Amino acid sequence: MRVLPLLLALALAACGEEQAAAPPPPAELTQEAIGHYDQMVVLDHDGPKGQIFVKGRDKPYWFSSVRDTIAFTLLPEEPKDISAIYVQDIARAQSWRDPGPQSWIEARGAHYVIGSKRMGGMGQPEAVPFSARDAAEAFIRDHGGQVVSFAEIPRDYILGDAPAVAAGAPKGHSGHAQGH
Repeated sequence: MRVLPLLLALALAACGEEQAAAPPPPAELTQEAIGHYDQMVVLDHDGPKGQIFVKGRDKPYWFSSVRDTIAFTLLPEEPKDISAIYVQDIARAQSWRDPGPQSWIEARGAHYVIGSKRMGGMGQPEAVPFSARDAAEAFIRDHGGQVVSFAEIPRDYILGDAPAVAAGAPKGHSGHAQGH
Protein backbone atom coordinates (compact mmCIF):
# COMPACT_ATOMS: atom_id res chain seq x y z
CA MET A 1 0.00 0.00 0.00
CA ARG A 2 2.93 2.35 0.50
CA VAL A 3 3.82 2.00 -3.17
CA LEU A 4 0.78 3.96 -4.36
CA PRO A 5 1.59 7.16 -2.41
CA LEU A 6 5.20 6.92 -3.57
CA LEU A 7 4.15 6.51 -7.22
CA LEU A 8 1.70 9.39 -6.87
CA ALA A 9 4.42 11.61 -5.39
CA LEU A 10 6.83 10.69 -8.19
CA ALA A 11 4.18 11.36 -10.84
CA LEU A 12 3.41 14.77 -9.36
CA ALA A 13 7.10 15.63 -9.16
CA ALA A 14 7.60 14.64 -12.80
CA CYS A 15 4.59 16.72 -13.81
CA GLY A 16 6.01 19.70 -11.94
CA GLU A 17 9.36 19.27 -13.71
CA GLU A 18 7.64 19.23 -17.11
CA GLN A 19 5.78 22.42 -16.28
CA ALA A 20 8.95 24.09 -15.02
CA ALA A 21 10.83 23.02 -18.16
CA ALA A 22 8.28 24.52 -20.56
CA PRO A 23 9.72 27.80 -21.88
CA PRO A 24 7.66 30.96 -21.59
CA PRO A 25 6.17 32.25 -24.84
CA PRO A 26 7.72 35.35 -26.44
CA ALA A 27 6.73 38.59 -24.73
CA GLU A 28 5.04 41.39 -26.61
CA LEU A 29 7.51 44.02 -27.77
CA THR A 30 6.25 47.45 -26.69
CA GLN A 31 7.64 50.99 -26.34
CA GLU A 32 8.46 50.12 -22.72
CA ALA A 33 11.03 47.47 -23.78
CA ILE A 34 14.50 48.84 -23.00
CA GLY A 35 17.66 47.23 -24.37
CA HIS A 36 19.70 45.40 -21.75
CA TYR A 37 23.04 46.79 -22.94
CA ASP A 38 22.19 50.09 -24.62
CA GLN A 39 19.38 51.23 -22.25
CA MET A 40 17.49 52.52 -25.30
CA VAL A 41 13.95 51.83 -26.54
CA VAL A 42 14.25 48.58 -28.51
CA LEU A 43 11.56 49.57 -31.03
CA ASP A 44 13.61 52.62 -32.05
CA HIS A 45 16.12 50.37 -33.86
CA ASP A 46 15.94 48.74 -37.29
CA GLY A 47 16.45 45.05 -37.89
CA PRO A 48 15.73 41.91 -35.90
CA LYS A 49 15.66 42.09 -32.13
CA GLY A 50 15.88 39.57 -29.31
CA GLN A 51 14.57 38.64 -25.91
CA ILE A 52 15.90 36.23 -23.31
CA PHE A 53 14.08 34.73 -20.36
CA VAL A 54 16.03 33.47 -17.36
CA LYS A 55 14.66 31.31 -14.58
CA GLY A 56 13.25 33.25 -11.65
CA ARG A 57 12.51 36.38 -13.73
CA ASP A 58 9.04 37.02 -15.21
CA LYS A 59 10.07 39.59 -17.81
CA PRO A 60 12.62 39.04 -20.55
CA TYR A 61 15.87 40.86 -21.06
CA TRP A 62 15.39 42.87 -24.28
CA PHE A 63 17.99 43.46 -26.99
CA SER A 64 18.09 45.99 -29.82
CA SER A 65 19.90 43.49 -32.04
CA VAL A 66 20.33 39.75 -32.42
CA ARG A 67 24.06 40.27 -32.02
CA ASP A 68 23.54 41.65 -28.50
CA THR A 69 21.10 38.82 -27.75
CA ILE A 70 23.74 36.22 -28.59
CA ALA A 71 26.44 38.19 -26.73
CA PHE A 72 24.37 37.79 -23.55
CA THR A 73 24.68 34.01 -23.89
CA LEU A 74 28.48 34.22 -24.33
CA LEU A 75 29.47 36.68 -21.64
CA PRO A 76 30.52 35.03 -18.37
CA GLU A 77 29.00 37.75 -16.21
CA GLU A 78 25.46 37.19 -17.53
CA PRO A 79 23.01 34.64 -16.05
CA LYS A 80 23.31 31.14 -17.47
CA ASP A 81 19.94 29.77 -16.32
CA ILE A 82 18.30 30.71 -19.62
CA SER A 83 14.84 29.26 -20.16
CA ALA A 84 14.13 30.76 -23.62
CA ILE A 85 15.85 32.83 -26.31
CA TYR A 86 13.73 34.43 -29.02
CA VAL A 87 14.79 36.37 -32.12
CA GLN A 88 12.80 37.76 -35.03
CA ASP A 89 12.54 35.70 -38.22
CA ILE A 90 13.36 38.10 -41.04
CA ALA A 91 11.56 35.87 -43.55
CA ARG A 92 8.29 36.58 -41.68
CA ALA A 93 9.14 40.22 -40.94
CA GLN A 94 6.92 43.04 -42.07
CA SER A 95 10.08 44.96 -43.02
CA TRP A 96 13.69 45.44 -41.89
CA ARG A 97 12.59 48.58 -40.04
CA ASP A 98 9.74 46.80 -38.25
CA PRO A 99 9.99 43.00 -38.07
CA GLY A 100 6.54 42.90 -36.48
CA PRO A 101 4.95 41.21 -33.47
CA GLN A 102 4.39 37.75 -35.01
CA SER A 103 7.94 37.05 -36.18
CA TRP A 104 9.44 35.56 -32.97
CA ILE A 105 11.23 32.20 -33.27
CA GLU A 106 13.34 30.12 -30.88
CA ALA A 107 16.91 31.30 -31.40
CA ARG A 108 18.76 28.01 -30.98
CA GLY A 109 16.86 26.40 -33.86
CA ALA A 110 17.23 29.29 -36.31
CA HIS A 111 19.50 29.64 -39.33
CA TYR A 112 21.64 32.81 -39.28
CA VAL A 113 23.18 34.84 -42.06
CA ILE A 114 26.44 36.40 -40.95
CA GLY A 115 28.70 38.66 -42.98
CA SER A 116 25.89 40.30 -44.96
CA LYS A 117 25.71 43.97 -45.96
CA ARG A 118 22.78 44.48 -43.56
CA MET A 119 23.67 46.12 -40.26
CA GLY A 120 21.74 45.42 -37.07
CA GLY A 121 19.86 47.75 -34.76
CA MET A 122 23.03 49.22 -33.29
CA GLY A 123 24.73 49.76 -36.66
CA GLN A 124 26.93 46.69 -36.22
CA PRO A 125 27.29 43.52 -38.30
CA GLU A 126 24.24 41.40 -37.56
CA ALA A 127 23.47 37.70 -37.27
CA VAL A 128 20.22 37.74 -39.28
CA PRO A 129 17.82 34.96 -38.16
CA PHE A 130 15.57 32.80 -40.33
CA SER A 131 13.37 29.85 -39.45
CA ALA A 132 13.99 28.25 -42.87
CA ARG A 133 17.38 27.73 -44.52
CA ASP A 134 16.02 28.46 -48.01
CA ALA A 135 14.86 31.90 -46.83
CA ALA A 136 18.35 32.56 -45.44
CA GLU A 137 19.88 31.54 -48.78
CA ALA A 138 17.50 33.87 -50.65
CA PHE A 139 18.59 36.73 -48.35
CA ILE A 140 22.24 35.96 -49.18
CA ARG A 141 21.56 36.40 -52.91
CA ASP A 142 20.55 40.02 -52.21
CA HIS A 143 22.78 40.94 -49.26
CA GLY A 144 25.73 38.52 -49.22
CA GLY A 145 26.96 36.50 -46.25
CA GLN A 146 26.87 32.86 -45.23
CA VAL A 147 24.42 30.63 -43.37
CA VAL A 148 25.38 29.18 -39.97
CA SER A 149 23.54 27.62 -37.05
CA PHE A 150 23.30 29.25 -33.61
CA ALA A 151 26.17 27.09 -32.34
CA GLU A 152 28.32 27.89 -35.40
CA ILE A 153 28.20 31.69 -35.05
CA PRO A 154 31.82 32.71 -34.39
CA ARG A 155 32.38 34.21 -30.95
CA ASP A 156 34.58 36.89 -32.56
CA TYR A 157 31.73 37.88 -34.88
CA ILE A 158 29.49 38.56 -31.90
CA LEU A 159 31.90 39.97 -29.34
CA GLY A 160 34.10 41.89 -31.77
CA ASP A 161 37.34 40.19 -30.72
CA ALA A 162 38.39 40.00 -34.37
CA PRO A 163 37.81 42.19 -37.44
CA ALA A 164 34.17 42.37 -38.48
CA VAL A 165 33.08 39.86 -41.11
CA ALA A 166 30.41 42.04 -42.69
CA ALA A 167 31.22 43.85 -45.90
CA GLY A 168 31.93 47.49 -45.21
CA ALA A 169 31.86 47.16 -41.42
CA PRO A 170 34.52 49.08 -39.50
CA LYS A 171 37.31 46.74 -38.41
CA GLY A 172 37.62 45.94 -34.73
CA HIS A 173 34.29 47.54 -33.88
CA SER A 174 32.77 45.79 -30.88
CA GLY A 175 29.06 45.06 -30.78
CA HIS A 176 28.34 44.53 -27.09
CA ALA A 177 27.76 46.53 -23.96
CA GLN A 178 30.15 49.35 -24.72
CA GLY A 179 27.98 52.40 -24.53
CA HIS A 180 26.02 52.02 -27.72
